[in-house]
Amino acid sequence: MSNIAEFKEKFQRYERGEQERILAALSWREELPPHQTAPAGWDALVHSLGVAAILADLNLDADTIIAALLHDVLEETAVSSADIEDRFGRDVGLMVEGVTRIADISSKSKTLQEAENIRKMLFAMVTDIRVIFIKLADKLHTMSTLDEQDPEQHKTIAQECLDIYAPLADRLGISRLKDELEDLALKYLNREVYLQIKEIVALKRGERQNFLDNTKEDIRREAEAAGITIEVESRAKHFYSIYQKMRKRNKATGDLYDLFGIRILCDSIENCYTLLGLVHRLWKPLDGRFKDYIAMPKSNGYQSLHTTVMAAGGNLLEIQLRTQEMHRIACHGIASHWLYKKGSTKEIVRPADISLVNRLKDWKQIESESGFNRVSESFLDDIKRELLKDSIYVFTPQGKVVELPAGATPIDFAYHIHTAIGEHCAGVKADGVIIPLSSELQNTQVVEILTATNARPHVNWLRTVRTAKARSKIRSWLQQNDDSIIIEKNVVAKKKPSLPEPPVEKEPELWEPRFLRPQLLETDTTLLHVRVEDEKNMMIHFAKCCHPVTGDPIIGYVSRGRGIIIHRKNCSNLANIPDFLERKIETEWENAASVLVKRFKVEARLSTDLFSEIEGAVRKYQGHLIEGRLEETSVNHLTGFFTMQLEQSEDLKRVLKNIRGIPSVFNIQTLT
Repeated sequence: MSNIAEFKEKFQRYERGEQERILAALSWREELPPHQTAPAGWDALVHSLGVAAILADLNLDADTIIAALLHDVLEETAVSSADIEDRFGRDVGLMVEGVTRIADISSKSKTLQEAENIRKMLFAMVTDIRVIFIKLADKLHTMSTLDEQDPEQHKTIAQECLDIYAPLADRLGISRLKDELEDLALKYLNREVYLQIKEIVALKRGERQNFLDNTKEDIRREAEAAGITIEVESRAKHFYSIYQKMRKRNKATGDLYDLFGIRILCDSIENCYTLLGLVHRLWKPLDGRFKDYIAMPKSNGYQSLHTTVMAAGGNLLEIQLRTQEMHRIACHGIASHWLYKKGSTKEIVRPADISLVNRLKDWKQIESESGFNRVSESFLDDIKRELLKDSIYVFTPQGKVVELPAGATPIDFAYHIHTAIGEHCAGVKADGVIIPLSSELQNTQVVEILTATNARPHVNWLRTVRTAKARSKIRSWLQQNDDSIIIEKNVVAKKKPSLPEPPVEKEPELWEPRFLRPQLLETDTTLLHVRVEDEKNMMIHFAKCCHPVTGDPIIGYVSRGRGIIIHRKNCSNLANIPDFLERKIETEWENAASVLVKRFKVEARLSTDLFSEIEGAVRKYQGHLIEGRLEETSVNHLTGFFTMQLEQSEDLKRVLKNIRGIPSVFNIQTLT
């Protein structure tokens, strides 16, 4: 009875009509018989009250509170969705049905069952995000009563909470739920450390109370002198964040001193920055420990100024500055858009306005377009990496902000802009400097994608990209355009097994027998010429079987209807041409601007974007790659032959030095 009485106290602030609806739902829930197969000691009514109470503390609307009270009745009783809709309206019925659908999964594989659960939960957000509020509250109440459940399940449930639900609460900006979920997960995953931190925080609170009181008084005095009204509060950092600091800094609990912080609340953004100046005038700020989340908010809507100062007595102190509105959003996140305000209309945000929901819509579209089974064990890894981890923000050259998962590469960025940009991505500049395509983008970089008509997706890109969109588009392109690989359900890509060489029944230049298709730069025939006996500029084609490049010993073959086919003299396919001896013709390389054209050979470790790095090194000095070939000559070893044109001969040394500076290159040699 005490649970019911406490719950009734929580919704006294609601309007009378809303209170009556909540009481009606509570009375109906009490009347429903308990499930016969419920675990020993499990009280479904107590659990429902607990979930609804958590959401009432978040001050959510009455429909969400009612759905929370009834969230398990479709599983636990004979009640139907239609019964709920008739009594409490369509919104409540759909929310209860949504929560039930998430849990109603059966599978032989526990991992696949978990993946399908998470998938349904995330996609439910696209329709009504309040379903997720109920699920998060359900998980928090379950974690708070975990001692009453099977001890063998504790660590499994806690790990799922840490991997999925706490990050989800963070992405939705509900810091209160996120902090409590993380702390409870730590309690069951590493109880010894949890108890140590709890004890240390209790001891330090007493020791540092005078210091915190004096600090708050100093801030109030400075703010009053500046004519700014503020609220100042001290706060203990939650246990899991302390644990993360211990791991990051490799310190024991007793060696941590910055366990408490100060939060300053004011009435305007201008005053936030004014107060920041006052704080830095009082105490010296630590270099590199200032973050401006007002100018650059987090993807979950969080805004605040963070600074760490060396306060009195040499104590490190983290100070947060924000407006009252920012504080409301920091505590409630996206849930704040459903806050019940007595005497006024609810402020409801459309799901389309929420960044995470937009990302989920993209995922849903990728899933519908893809021929792969997205509900696989890798699905969980994808969502943990892309949707539930930190984001970075980078800019296009036009100043447009692009949100990507932490660890994203320029290839991810290119596909985010447009599929065609990704498919023709040849290089990238970050803040005006050419960087490898495989490098991780950093926050606030200005990213410019360099494209080329002959650039194409490569199988190694699949090992580099971090976003589902880029991975899906690359796989699709490879399936349609690259016969040398196959895509399977649980294999990213692999070479097809070698087949017996087919008989040559047509001109051999169309056949490529290599074990690994080389990367090629399309020859610029406006700069490169071949002399055929005493003639030049005749109709020629370069054989696709041996890909001759400038400087290779070459021979011509007079074909029927296609002009002269140029092969390397050591091309193995020449022996398969029946009339080669009768049709061969002497050829040699010729270039009008030979002084400025240089050929070089590169030896390098296996790299996904060596082509674009070399091209970038040449372009830096207004050079131009005429043609090139890059192929894997042994395990993890690449050999490349390139021809470049330079405007000035003195640029040669600079270009070669640039190429030597590429991390994967260990040898470069000029050939002409």
